[in-house]
Amino acid sequence: MMKIDGRFWLTKDGHSFLGSGRIELLNLIEKTGSINAAAKEMKMSYKAAWERINSMNELADEPIIQRKVGGKGGGGTILTPYAHELIKTYDRLYELHRQFIDRFSEAGDSPELLAKILNRTFLTTSARNQIPSVISKISSDELSSIITITLSGGTELFSTITAKSANNMNLHVGSEIYAIIKSSDIKILASKPDNIENLNILEGTIEYIQSTKLNSELALRINDKTLLITLLNKEEMDSFNVGQKAYASIAYNNIIVGL
Repeated sequence: MMKIDGRFWLTKDGHSFLGSGRIELLNLIEKTGSINAAAKEMKMSYKAAWERINSMNELADEPIIQRKVGGKGGGGTILTPYAHELIKTYDRLYELHRQFIDRFSEAGDSPELLAKILNRTFLTTSARNQIPSVISKISSDELSSIITITLSGGTELFSTITAKSANNMNLHVGSEIYAIIKSSDIKILASKPDNIENLNILEGTIEYIQSTKLNSELALRINDKTLLITLLNKEEMDSFNVGQKAYASIAYNNIIVGL
């Protein structure tokens, strides 16, 4: 059976900049302290290794390597801090690329299945709140699953979905997801309610209120990385002010889990 695959390169100004071979060369220079030693480990000539380094240097915003003079080993070559940042960036993008390709490989050699996967991958939604999150716990019975979702910044939410949906989506602890919440499903309260069964209650500070004649959009800052957007009707407008502490109330079943 055929399988979807793809090479990953970073280009700059229309020229090849970083690929797996060049990243391996940089890592070996860091390990050995020498371009010549790194070239030998990769079974290439010093000239070929230097040409790769020179090509990267010409495209880079800052130098990739620097000479280390003197010392016990008689000097050598080390990577610059800029090169270390490039390696980190490449490694992260490479991992995301592999995840992208692995997802498409589910299609095998079926164009029709690939089209379905593409539609699912690039699904958009009108919901104002689409929050990157990680699943930290799943509790299931025969019919339903309660998903514990950890947002950036450590805030936890709970979502109730069907057990079948959790299984079909292959959800597990550690899954990276989106917590999707319609603005109309978030209620803003001035004080914390006593009865919170099946409700997520999040404390925050009102960051802004934008009003029209009919309603207002309110943004509640939960933490440095999480901002919830909701709507206030005309009767609620005068109850809240920017800078005020408030609480967001969201029912478990109003949090959609998206991949």
